[in-house]
Amino acid sequence: MISEKLLKEFNDQLTFEFASANVYLAMAAYCKDLDLEGFANFFLVQAEEERFHAMKFFNFINELGGRAIISGYEDPKNDFTSLEDAFTTGLNHEKFVTGRINLLMDIAVEEKNYACVSFLNWFIDEQVEEEATFTSLINKIKRIGEDSHAIYMLDSELAQRSFTPPAAAE
Repeated sequence: MISEKLLKEFNDQLTFEFASANVYLAMAAYCKDLDLEGFANFFLVQAEEERFHAMKFFNFINELGGRAIISGYEDPKNDFTSLEDAFTTGLNHEKFVTGRINLLMDIAVEEKNYACVSFLNWFIDEQVEEEATFTSLINKIKRIGEDSHAIYMLDSELAQRSFTPPAAAE
């Protein structure tokens, strides 16, 4: 069972997760335009992760007897001044997501909805990882600056990234 308040917030998060996928698709398009296929791949994998997160909310809402509501969302930012700008935008987006997940957890705890608390714990852990990944990449991008060889090496590294849904999280 889920309260109307929590159901509304979960549905808002469901929509936000799908919107987040578009945020990362826009960043991938920016990188593709620069012929940085590895960086584009990083963001394409991020978009896949966000769709996975959305479907976790979708399925959980239905498991609790609620109804998932799919809503529209704003266009993402499509223009960036640099790789650092794109990744900083991504980090800021992830920090915003963390705030949203924390709000959901606050409501679940307040309502003593332990099923939702358990579900949200996975997202709390996921957000720590997301913010750390973006922070690390921003630091690397700052260190390498305009060094084309280093950019090529990082691009090659990011081309290897793939998304495999965690078995325990499905």
